[in-house]
Amino acid sequence: LLLMPLAFGSLLGGMTTLIGTPPNIIVGAYRERLTQESFHMFDFAPVGLAVALAGVVFLSLLGWRLLPRREPASRAELFRIDHYTTELVVPEDWPHAGKSLEALRQEIGTDFPVVSIHHGDRRTLAPSGYRPLSVGDHLVVGIDPQDLPDLLEATGLALEPVKPGADELQSPEVPLLEAVVLPDSHMVGRTAANLKLRSRHGLNLVAVARQGTRLGQRLNEVRFRSGDVLLLQAPEEDYRDTLAGLGCLPLAERDLRLAGRWRMVLALGIFVAAVGSLVAGWLPAASAFVAAAVAMVVTGLVTIEDAYRAVEWPVIVLLAAMIPVGGALETTGGAAAIAQGLVQLADQVPPFVLLAAVLLLAMGLSDVMNNAATAVIMAPIAAEVAGALGVSADPFLMAVAVGASCAFLTPIGHQSNTLVMGPGGYRFGDYWRVGLPLEILILLLAVPLLLWIWPLQP
Repeated sequence: LLLMPLAFGSLLGGMTTLIGTPPNIIVGAYRERLTQESFHMFDFAPVGLAVALAGVVFLSLLGWRLLPRREPASRAELFRIDHYTTELVVPEDWPHAGKSLEALRQEIGTDFPVVSIHHGDRRTLAPSGYRPLSVGDHLVVGIDPQDLPDLLEATGLALEPVKPGADELQSPEVPLLEAVVLPDSHMVGRTAANLKLRSRHGLNLVAVARQGTRLGQRLNEVRFRSGDVLLLQAPEEDYRDTLAGLGCLPLAERDLRLAGRWRMVLALGIFVAAVGSLVAGWLPAASAFVAAAVAMVVTGLVTIEDAYRAVEWPVIVLLAAMIPVGGALETTGGAAAIAQGLVQLADQVPPFVLLAAVLLLAMGLSDVMNNAATAVIMAPIAAEVAGALGVSADPFLMAVAVGASCAFLTPIGHQSNTLVMGPGGYRFGDYWRVGLPLEILILLLAVPLLLWIWPLQP
């Protein structure tokens, strides 16, 4: 019940300052193109803080109650994961060879679901309980990880054997750990075989959990998605660094290690200096924080490798593609045409309705695409609407900034939403249960605040 409000809270908090979220920076840069002056650091605070506080109150009092209650009964269900999908193999000299699945279940007194059976190139989905098992069969099984050791002992089946040189990972003394695949992980879209998890990273993939989906592929064929929860065996001494390099976050046992006091003070000092130079107007946001990043590397607080990994290259590529699209909307008259379509309503409706329409359109786009890309597309449209009405562009640009940060209806609208989907056990529909009333609340609150703080006629 807590993870979705936590994710939504991170989006709400970003509305309050220029550097809180990428849409604010993009809208500020676009205003600078229009008026030769960007929004300042705390220009977003009056509207953003009020919206954020209202959102927090809603989530605290009502929002969490809208989420369906799913009672936790096990370690896996603690993270709202229905079942892990793991792969078991029938070893040589297996005493039950030739028995059917149903006979094996009756003998051990346990009913375990078999999603599919693979033998060589043959695959049997939803196999019959009377199918005989033979040496070399690979069973894809959905199971609670707490029940896995008992099942292995009772059936004599084994986890898929590892490659030569990684036998030590099969030892029961090697701890099991859970990790969630982060949105910016380079594991997304790739398989364990592609990544060479065993031979290169020393990780043994035991099982995969994907909320709302029963996986039927063999483990090495599963293409990872953001939010997948992996059950892994790993050498205890260095798995944290390995997972960080892969873009995964370990769950449960975290044992965070704080840096030395002087390093924390130095890092805080660099950050405060960057923010101070921005607030004082000495440097623009981009220059201030690029300089801070360079200072972090030069002082040894961050390695070059860590800095490189921290760059969200997919977002940069997306923005590099969308900025020309936004420019093309201006130069080709596309933004003006869209704006004119909205302004034609002005004869029948007052301007605040158009402001609400811009805010609503930005909200809708941010639910299905990156929020920075939403700001790039919507900023020229908002400015054209204001120009056609003959009013200040500021309230319309602020509406874009607020709307682009309201990705509450889908798990794909923002990385925070995606990140909590697996560990929180949420389904796609859970997001609009909470997100729809939250967006309606923000719409009703933000429009009058925008008109009051950023009047149409300055």
